[in-house]
Amino acid sequence: MNSTLKIINVVGARPNFMKIAPLVEAMKSRPERIRQLLVHTGQHYDRAMSRAFFEDLGIPAPDINLGVGSGTHAEQTGKVMMAFEQVLFTERPDLVVVVGDVNSTMACTITAKKLAIAVAHVEAGLRSRDMTMPEEINRMCTDVLADFLFTTDTMANDNLLAEGVGRDRIFFVGNVMIDTLMRHKQMAAGLSLLDDLGLSPGQYAVLTLHRPVNVDDPAVLGRIFDALSEISIDIPIVFPIHPRTRKMAQKFGLDRRYIEGGKAEGLWVTDPLGYLQFLRLVMDAKMVLTDSGGIQEETTVLGVPCITLRENTERPITCKVGTNVMVGSDPEKILAAAADVIAGKAKPHRVPDKWDGHAAERIVEILLKAHGA
Repeated sequence: MNSTLKIINVVGARPNFMKIAPLVEAMKSRPERIRQLLVHTGQHYDRAMSRAFFEDLGIPAPDINLGVGSGTHAEQTGKVMMAFEQVLFTERPDLVVVVGDVNSTMACTITAKKLAIAVAHVEAGLRSRDMTMPEEINRMCTDVLADFLFTTDTMANDNLLAEGVGRDRIFFVGNVMIDTLMRHKQMAAGLSLLDDLGLSPGQYAVLTLHRPVNVDDPAVLGRIFDALSEISIDIPIVFPIHPRTRKMAQKFGLDRRYIEGGKAEGLWVTDPLGYLQFLRLVMDAKMVLTDSGGIQEETTVLGVPCITLRENTERPITCKVGTNVMVGSDPEKILAAAADVIAGKAKPHRVPDKWDGHAAERIVEILLKAHGA
């Protein structure tokens, strides 16, 4: 008789929620083999937004919330490690599953491994080659330690092999983010958001902007807003604004010039949106301008042109075969890429292999097989 596999699934910030949701669901379908607990580290501490994402994605309330809150990277990492260690002492799981690349991902991996508990990293092997990004450090540390490295594409496999990771630890399973998208597409399509905003399919763009490299420097943020204000003459840009971006725009006095009417009258600023609302917005956009990581993947599957306001990406597969083009913060490149899309000259694309909505099922089967199923 096979023994039960006790798993702790860890989430720390909103990007993790979309990745953990299909895993929780896939594990629930095997109750005779898997006992799972969901630990929320509380790294992202906006309760309203966190609750909205859990509700949208059908994730059960966390079994344990560590409530670590904000702080410097070191403070946050340390708090997570101390609190998570106590959970591990109490629960003694067989396996800890971490997703993505936030501070909680790395902190929980280190803590588990020091207690000789196996770790599975979902979304392993992604690399931007930019060591100024905290996420890159989190990814690299996690991948060195994890026992199961579940990758989204073969480029991630190549990264891990080049770093000396054994092939027996690497499993190309596809993309759990896309599992979530596939599962919720129809539900999102039924929302009245476009009507509520007075938008027509294919007649608007979507913007997300939050990375420190773009929003913490007034010159860079001003350049980006200048380009956006020109684009918004031809097509309205819906901008669910990140709290950090609003705060920095206000600090630099750019909110009066661009956000509160002014130069960019075609920039429609909204509060942050829940997962389903944002998916509804992106599904029928003419294009998306973003400095996010996951949106590069979602737009590729949805066939929506993506203009990424970064100099590098840890998801190069979206540029190689997907809809994504990299432009950084150069206004001329931003304008040229947007003009191509508006003129119907968006790059040809295809969906990467195994981005089919079944990655979580593959992960669960591999874990059960390793446990002796």
